[in-house]
Formats: sequence, structure tokens, C-alpha cells
Amino acid sequence: MKAVIFDMDGVIVDSEPLHRQLEIGLLEELGGHITSQEYEKFIGTTDHFMWSTFKEQFDISLSVEEMVDIKKERFLKNIHKLKLVDHFKELLLNLYNKDYLLGLASSNNRKAVNRIVEEFNLGKYLHFLISGEEVSKGKPDPEIFLIAAKKMGVHPSQCLVIEDATHGVRAAKAAGMKCIGFQNPNSGNQDLSEAHLVVDSLKYITLQAVKQLFK
Repeated sequence: MKAVIFDMDGVIVDSEPLHRQLEIGLLEELGGHITSQEYEKFIGTTDHFMWSTFKEQFDISLSVEEMVDIKKERFLKNIHKLKLVDHFKELLLNLYNKDYLLGLASSNNRKAVNRIVEEFNLGKYLHFLISGEEVSKGKPDPEIFLIAAKKMGVHPSQCLVIEDATHGVRAAKAAGMKCIGFQNPNSGNQDLSEAHLVVDSLKYITLQAVKQLFK
């Protein structure tokens, strides 16, 4: 293994409850309604995909871009409420101190990615950042992870992805990468069974456990 690629929402920051609150709230303002179970299918996908689906499903008059922008601004205004996922910083430092290349590949937008990295002083540790705005196909398509590997100069087979969503795990597997699924209870009922290893706490992602995946 040469590189580790983190998803952001639900892996680095415990932000899924905030996303859920803002997105369901905005949808209801616009006349739409979905259940929590229906919402969970969108976790890990891009803003554009989700709001395009809602626009068509509920015949919303606003453009997809307008809805994305409204939600983006509301999220940015609430970033101060977020906390790092338990044990993420320790994991990050352990990997960084062993000189692994570290990247972030998020379906969230670029402004949100940059603000999270800045808010929690993560920039010195992460060698590469990519957002959902910089890919033509969102997860579960592997494009975002393949771009990350290419930019870091590492073959996909030498990359480990840490994900909390079904779409993310499938994208990592499709990219030919090893994947650890993190069962974050705040990310809803995500099927992580395709991951090479599933944990319910980041404290279980030890260097020894990671090395075992690449034997």
C-alpha cells in the first residue's frame, strides 16, 4: 500500500445529520417529501445527481443549479457545528507519520471540501483533494478515485479507500482499490458488505489491519 484516500462526509467529519436536515428541509420547502429510507439512497452521491432526481420527481420549478447553490450556502453557514469523526485524527496522524500518501475524494462540492480542510487544519496532511464538482460521473462510478490515484502517482491497486456509504464502497471496488467500510450510525443503513473490511469505529483501522489487506 502506498496511498490512503478518505471520503469526507461521515468519515472525516460527522456531517451526514446536517446534510440530511438541510436537504430534506429544502426539499419540503419546495413541495417535495421523501422518507428517511429513501433519502439514504442518495448518501455518497453528488449534489447534482440528487437534486436532478428531486426536480424531476417533484416537478420543482427551481433549476438544479439554484437548489444546489441554496443547499451549499446553508451547509457552509453551519460548518462550525461539525466535529471530526471519533478517532479520525489519530488514524490520520498514524498514516501520515508512516509517510503514506493521503488524499480526500468527496462527492461534496469544492467550497465545502476546502472549508472542512481549513476548519480542521487538515491541509498539511492531505496530498490531494477532489470534489464531486470535478468529475463527470459521481460514485458509484470509480472516476473520482481513479483521478485521485493518478494525481498522486499511485497505481489503484496500491490504494486503500475508507468509505461510509454503499456508493463509495462500490466506486472503490470498481476502481480496483482495497476498501474499508466504516459503519457510521449517522450515515444511515448503508450496505458495506462489498468492502474488504468493515469496522464500526475508526479506532479499529490499525496499521497492522491495513497491511493485512494487501498481503
